[in-house]
Amino acid sequence: MSNITSTIKSIRDIMRKDAGVDGDAQRISQMVWMLFMKIFADKEEEWEYTLDKYESPIEDKYKWDAWAANDEGLTGDELMEFINSELFPALKDIDTSKTEQAKIIKAVFEDTYNYMKNGTLFRQVINEIDKIDFNSSEDRHTFNDIYETILKELQSAGSSGEYYTPRAVTQFIVDMVDPQLGESVLDPACGTGGFLTCSIDHVRKQIDNPKATQTLQESIRGVEKKPLPHLLCTTNLMLHGFDQPAVTRGNMLTKSYSDYGAKDQVNVVLSNPPFGGTEEDGTEKNFPKKFQTKETADLFLALIIKVLKKKGRAGVVLPDGTLFGEGVKTRIKEELLSKCNLHTIIRLPNNVFSPYTGIKTNLLFFDKGEKTKDIWYYEMPYPEGIKNFNRSKPIDIKHFDNIKDWWKDRKENKYAWNVTLEEIKGKDYNLDFKNPNTYIEAEILKTEEILSNLQTSIKTSEKLMSEILKMF
Repeated sequence: MSNITSTIKSIRDIMRKDAGVDGDAQRISQMVWMLFMKIFADKEEEWEYTLDKYESPIEDKYKWDAWAANDEGLTGDELMEFINSELFPALKDIDTSKTEQAKIIKAVFEDTYNYMKNGTLFRQVINEIDKIDFNSSEDRHTFNDIYETILKELQSAGSSGEYYTPRAVTQFIVDMVDPQLGESVLDPACGTGGFLTCSIDHVRKQIDNPKATQTLQESIRGVEKKPLPHLLCTTNLMLHGFDQPAVTRGNMLTKSYSDYGAKDQVNVVLSNPPFGGTEEDGTEKNFPKKFQTKETADLFLALIIKVLKKKGRAGVVLPDGTLFGEGVKTRIKEELLSKCNLHTIIRLPNNVFSPYTGIKTNLLFFDKGEKTKDIWYYEMPYPEGIKNFNRSKPIDIKHFDNIKDWWKDRKENKYAWNVTLEEIKGKDYNLDFKNPNTYIEAEILKTEEILSNLQTSIKTSEKLMSEILKMF
């Protein structure tokens, strides 16, 4: 563990000296594409043994071993000339007709850039990266943990923080939705791939033969429109043993809503669609007039309802604004409740996504094919000893244990309550229902305080009257 940790620290320290790397987002992008090349090289060694007649899509002179693995090889201006004028053009224009692996490379490098300018520093970085053996189960396991740390760092990289959903949140949603081997799983705004990798780990427990492994590979899919999270996601999936493309560069909102048919539908959707943002002008025109809005989260919710198969299941992260919003939001919620059974809303405490955003968020779980009759709400409290989540005290999967226990045998309690469809319609599809149990407790406390204050006031009055009477 300490060796890889020190290697990553060395890479960071070296990159900070390079004038071309400006800020955390660029440093992470630079580091990850270089790590991708090393991971790909190590995976190719594996594929030569595990895949029949494997043929590398990369020309020999552009392979990691040819230009990077020799620690006394190309350096300085000569190395930078090779990277910028030969390697990148070759990888961006790679022939994708021969192998599935070529498609991965093409998608990764299509919008990836080399920010480093100093060839000597560049050589130092690749020498550090070459120390990691991604075919070693120990190194790979250790690096998976470090990669999680790299993803968390995006939270402090300005707006790039939108790409990271806390691991505990993705794991809880996947555990509750429970995707099965053979079911198609989609994240339409997959970011760095948290839901996809959690799903892989979840379903992999059901695998007992090579055919099942291929079934898993064909079942998990994601779409991401921005280059940095796409690069991170692709690398993340390779670290999880995915040998073929599973994440597509693109924006599902730019395809006409009416063009999504049966062939596009999936069994499971797991997603944290970007909220607080707006889409480009004209994107909303791809949707029916009643759903037209520029707000990204609203459009994705409408799309998720559309692409779920009958009896399909979804777990989605959405902000409070979706629950109480009016206009288009009301119409989308009406669509959701009429076509799906929105059976559970978990109301998360503040700052789960801190420091990226302090917006209150909710986890919505719904199944398609039956109308909603009632909704169970659970207001997740802060765990004992924690008054607020932050970078030093993040949310942990164990904090969901009480909710998991309640999930199996649902009953009203201090944190859980049930709301009927009639109540929801009475509020014009406003789903922002407060915890009535907390309200009752607050009212009881308020009454007790009033009575106590009144009693104190009476005692004070009696004492004053007694003093006054002594004067006569």
